Amino acid sequence: MTKRFNPDRDVAPYPGPWRRYDILKEGTIAFVVIAILATLLSVLFSSPDAKAITIQQWGTAQPLDFATTAMTELDGTSGTATYGAPYNHNGLGQNFAGFSPAKFVGVHLPIDTAWDFVLHPVSTLPDNPVATGAVKTYLAASAAQQATWNANYENAIAKNGLSFTAGQLVVDPKYGPYGPVSTIISAETSMARSGALDTSLIAGQPFYTTNYTKPLLFLADGTYLAGIAQAEHLTGDQWGVMNEAGNFPGQAWLWLYTAWYQWSPISNSDNADLWVFVLMGVVSAGLLFVPFIPGLRSIPRWTRVYKLIWREHYRGS
Repeated sequence: MTKRFNPDRDVAPYPGPWRRYDILKEGTIAFVVIAILATLLSVLFSSPDAKAITIQQWGTAQPLDFATTAMTELDGTSGTATYGAPYNHNGLGQNFAGFSPAKFVGVHLPIDTAWDFVLHPVSTLPDNPVATGAVKTYLAASAAQQATWNANYENAIAKNGLSFTAGQLVVDPKYGPYGPVSTIISAETSMARSGALDTSLIAGQPFYTTNYTKPLLFLADGTYLAGIAQAEHLTGDQWGVMNEAGNFPGQAWLWLYTAWYQWSPISNSDNADLWVFVLMGVVSAGLLFVPFIPGLRSIPRWTRVYKLIWREHYRGS
């Protein structure tokens, strides 16, 4: 029994002429041309060799912003402290239609910002019994007492009662008492400015560590990193990952991914990253299953665009 021909699914036998084609020759020419162009363009338009931003830079350039951020890490109000999975259980995380992938996966990179970012680093300071003693006093206090000290220090920051003079943090005493908190934050700021905090936050990692999760999260909680990103046109509303630092071309092929962030309601959504992930998944699936979608797979045959692409071949048919 002969199979019935379906024009939407089957391809009719090619009736035109045949022409000799050397795929090795064509491939070699294409490789050489692309290699020359890639080398030339990489020399002319190479990516900027921007140095990594460190907490030491932050503490030196903006000590008050660093101290303010360190305080939010200590009292649990920072972005990382309230983020939720995979770092902690303090937030719902991004969700799509009521489903939160991060919460489903759970906390697998546990971070206690008060201990990991502030108390532990300060407690490791050698030959500084005042700072280490302040940490012990803070840990020995009740949760209510800690909350009172934290609230007083936060109030001092809000009332512009925190200043930086002669290399030291100075907090207005009229908003106190601050207990050991003022000593802890002052010691933390000194650690940051000396570069010791950068080392402390990656301590315990392999010698050639590439895990900079903690210092990156700490930096992201402040305004210093965001300010640099804004100046370099790297924020989301500036098309983010499509740009390079400085006057350099960026990854233009990422325009489809970045474009979603420019349109409402995604641009104003707390779940923007997850929305974009889902939408790009749908778009990618659509491209993957084009050969199986009736009608859509027939567009090239209906438009005869292949004759435009292979016009030299069809000119002789």
